[in-house]
Amino acid sequence: MAPKGDNVVVSNMKLERMLSMKGGKGEASYANNSQAQALHARSMLHLLEETLDGVQLNSPEVPFVVVDLGCSCGSNTIYIVDVMIKHMIKRYEALGYEPPEFSAFFSDLPSNDFNTLFQLLPPLANYGGSMEECLAANKHRSYFAAGVPGSFYRRLFPARSIDVFHSAFSLHWLSQVPESVLDKRSTAYNKGRVFIHGASESTANAYKKRFQTDLAGFLRSRSQEMKRGGSMFLVCLGRTSVDPADQGGAGLLFGTHFQDAWDDLVQEGLINSEKRDNFNIPVYAPSLQDFKEVVEADGSFAINKLEVFKGGSPLVVNQPDDAVEVGRALANSCRSVSGVLVDAHIGDRLSEELFLRVEHRATSHAKVLLEQLQFFHIVASLSFA
Repeated sequence: MAPKGDNVVVSNMKLERMLSMKGGKGEASYANNSQAQALHARSMLHLLEETLDGVQLNSPEVPFVVVDLGCSCGSNTIYIVDVMIKHMIKRYEALGYEPPEFSAFFSDLPSNDFNTLFQLLPPLANYGGSMEECLAANKHRSYFAAGVPGSFYRRLFPARSIDVFHSAFSLHWLSQVPESVLDKRSTAYNKGRVFIHGASESTANAYKKRFQTDLAGFLRSRSQEMKRGGSMFLVCLGRTSVDPADQGGAGLLFGTHFQDAWDDLVQEGLINSEKRDNFNIPVYAPSLQDFKEVVEADGSFAINKLEVFKGGSPLVVNQPDDAVEVGRALANSCRSVSGVLVDAHIGDRLSEELFLRVEHRATSHAKVLLEQLQFFHIVASLSFA
C-alpha cells in the first residue's frame, strides 16, 4: 500500500464515488467535449443495428427494456437510446405487431452528472395516443426513462429483466488502479508515470489483470440480468499492439503531453514526485485477445461479432491549421474525462496549472497530434450461448 496522508491508494469504493466525466456545460465539460465519441458511435450504427436484429421480440404486452451502461451526461446517450428504440419499433411493425411500451435505463456511477443528462432528455410523448402519434410528436421521446446509479462491474437490475444492454467508451475505465502499481515495494510500482503507456511489463500486466477481472464481473452480472433472447453491444477503447504497455491512442492522450505536464509541476516544485507517482489514470485499452479470453472463460455468452474498429481522432476542431485550437481541444478532451480525478488529487488550483501546461505543450505539437492521435475500439456483439 502507498504511504498514508495525502498520497493514498484510491480504493474501488472511493473511485466509484468520485469518478465521472466532467459535468455541467462549461468549456471543459464532457457534454461539450464528446463530439468525437458521437462521430465514432455514428460510424458504428450499422453494427449496433445488426445486434438489434438478433434480439428476440417479446409479446407487445411486455415492455421492451434497453440500458445504456456508462451513459455519462451528454446528449450521445440520448441519441443512441433513440436509435435503438426506433429500430426495434420498426422490427415490430415489419411483422405487423403493435409495438410494446419501451423503458430506457441510463446508468453510470453515482458521481455522474445525472442532472445535466435529465435536463437534456426530451419530454415524454403523450402515451394516451398510438405509437405512431408518439413518433410523430416532434422532439418528444417514445420511452419511459430512469437513471440507475452504480458500478456496472456489479449487479444493477433484477434477474432476466433487460432486453438490450449497450455500453460505449466506458469498459476501458477500471474499477480501481491496481494496488501494486502504487506500492513502492512492488515490481509493478509505476514510478515516474501517471499512465500505463510505456510502463514496465509488471505494471502492464497488473493493469491487464485488473481489466480482465473487472470485465469478468461485468459479464457475470449481465448474464443474470439479461432476458433469454436478449443481446449486448459493447464498445471500448482498444489497441492493435500485442504489448499492453503500448496503449495506442490512449497512450498519446495520457502518456505524452499529459505526462509531461505532471513532470513540469514536479520540476517547478509545485508538487513532489511522490504526489505524481501516486496518481495513475485507471484506463486500460485491451487487445482483441485480452477481451476474448474473458468472454470465453465466462462461458455465458456467444460472440456474434468481435473486432477492432478504427474510430479516428478524439480531437474535433474547426480549424486544423490553428495550433492554439488544437492544443485547447486536446487539453479539454483530457480534462473532460480525467479532470475530476486530477482535481481530487491535487486540488482545483494546481489542476488548472496542469491543464494549462497540457494545452501549451499540445499547441507546440499540434500537427503531429492531428496526424498521429487515432483511437481504435473493441466492438463486441454478444448473446446467450
